[in-house]
Amino acid sequence: MKAYVFPGQGAQFSGMGADLYEKSAEAKELFERANEILGFSITDTMFNGSVEDLKQTKVTQPAVFLHSVILSKVLGADFKPDMVAGHSLGEFSALVANDTLEFEDALKLVSQRALAMQKACEMTPSTMAAVLGLEDELVEAVCADTEGIVVAANYNCPGQLVISGEIAAVEKACETLKEKGAKRALLLPVGGAFHSPLMEPARKELAAAIEATTFKTPSCPIYQNVSTTAVTDPTEIQKNLVFQLTAPVKWTQSVQNMIKDGAKSFTEVGPGKVLQGLVKKVDRKMETASATI
Repeated sequence: MKAYVFPGQGAQFSGMGADLYEKSAEAKELFERANEILGFSITDTMFNGSVEDLKQTKVTQPAVFLHSVILSKVLGADFKPDMVAGHSLGEFSALVANDTLEFEDALKLVSQRALAMQKACEMTPSTMAAVLGLEDELVEAVCADTEGIVVAANYNCPGQLVISGEIAAVEKACETLKEKGAKRALLLPVGGAFHSPLMEPARKELAAAIEATTFKTPSCPIYQNVSTTAVTDPTEIQKNLVFQLTAPVKWTQSVQNMIKDGAKSFTEVGPGKVLQGLVKKVDRKMETASATI
């Protein structure tokens, strides 16, 4: 069985998507439609913008989404997923890829998500940190014992977890985790505490938009960040997507469940190769590839 996976924020690079725009009339049309929907020329920033330009949340999230979704559409008949999953933002790309969401609806949600998250980041000084070389349970316990808000946010692969929360609490947790034997516990260059309770204002704002959007029966199961298991019921998919902003990204568990359910290969659709690396760390023998046209 073929699994297709879709990256999240952080995979962006200057020049992303330009080859698709030049090679495919369908891609060009979708990019131009995206410019209209967003009300600014995201293609200018994607194709010619600096690293700094691409770091703006209102640009980053739609840019990664567009690269992934348009690539999956241009693949045409070659794109036949038996199952899909997306890392955080990538879940929206996966939901277009398996026909749950329409392109335009998903792009509007991604844009609203980016702006809502940006607003939530500005409300409380917050950050995230990568923790390497410790058991998940130990990291969870340290977070629970640390004063202030700090939680496990991304379960990326065995021995690699990201924590998220208030700056002081994350820094304190990092000190404790190093004392407990973490190979590394370092702050990440992010704008705020994604996938933590501090995203609650953004979740509330996005929930109304998600609930007003039509979710169709998917063409194949999605393994969502919140549930980690195969989901095909549109109502359940919708509900999980609402909780995604404040809940952890359980990527390790999602990949493990996809393999358990018969995945023989993982193809990453979109910028970068981060997810292929994480899949290999879950199961060294697993076949991985990048989608190309």
